[in-house]
Amino acid sequence: MARRPTIKDIARQAGVSQSAVSFALNDRPGVSTDTRARIRRVAEELGWQPNSAARALSGERSGAVGLVLARPAHTLGVESFFLQLVSGIQEVLAAGRIALLFQVVEDIDAECAVYRRWWAERRVDGVLVVDPRTRDPRPALLEQLALPAVLVGGAGGGAHSSVWADDARAMTRILEHLHALGHRRITHIAGLPGLAHTARRMASLRTEAARLGLGPDRVRSVVTDYSDAEGAAATRRVLAEPEPPTALVYDNDVMAVAGSAVAAELAIPVPDRLSIVAWDDSALCRVTHPRLTALVRDTAAFGRLAAEELLAVLAGGPPRLREAERPRLEPRESTAPPAAAY
Repeated sequence: MARRPTIKDIARQAGVSQSAVSFALNDRPGVSTDTRARIRRVAEELGWQPNSAARALSGERSGAVGLVLARPAHTLGVESFFLQLVSGIQEVLAAGRIALLFQVVEDIDAECAVYRRWWAERRVDGVLVVDPRTRDPRPALLEQLALPAVLVGGAGGGAHSSVWADDARAMTRILEHLHALGHRRITHIAGLPGLAHTARRMASLRTEAARLGLGPDRVRSVVTDYSDAEGAAATRRVLAEPEPPTALVYDNDVMAVAGSAVAAELAIPVPDRLSIVAWDDSALCRVTHPRLTALVRDTAAFGRLAAEELLAVLAGGPPRLREAERPRLEPRESTAPPAAAY
């Protein structure tokens, strides 16, 4: 039966002692340059890899970082954001031959339990923490555990590095665009209310609406769980009101497409009687008819930035706040001036 090669196998093949193999593979003195090179060549030929569990028990790094998503599982399968984020993260980690340990849990308490278990088992060298909360227990826990971390989407501060995007300015740009077209009744179909970036978007919407002279009866936010089902349900509710909005802003592409389908079902033409904006651009936004106006950003680059910052922290770097490239609004056929009679 095939089995993993061991230090003993390498020693036998190279004609040296097991202690010599250990010295060579761990970059310790005690063997000559030629012997070290021969041992490493044999190890590569045999396909030997270090045992991460043994390395962790010896106090060395595990060679892995962790990522936990505390969201309802049914909301992840259709949303492209996390797939693109993880692809960017993985691109950086793979170049450094670092593994990504990934887990989905139901809530924040379960996520904290995972961090405690990973710390106790020395499973990861650090973690990427996504979806920062307005009241977030995770930074304090990670500081207590002395587990290096980078907050992805956090506003910075404290003992941990953060990478973030300017959600407030992006929301301002959306509202400016819709207001310039003549929209005065605008509803934001938001995501999960406890997330820090959702709070920033909602606060920015209120601030910009007030600056433009639009009260909360005309510009407001409605929270959902990011799913297409809740996005569609929220769309039905607001469009059934006596004075429905003339423009809808959705916190992701999936809800925007679902909202567009609801409008078609209700015989409300887009954009003649209803304008639609999606927060994150994707292929869904570009193949839907009409194509959806959307915020365009390089989510994979955001993931790369987060992974690079975590590697910098693991190398001993200080906590930093790093801003990703600001999203830009891409106007398409789903936004237009509202009909005068609507």
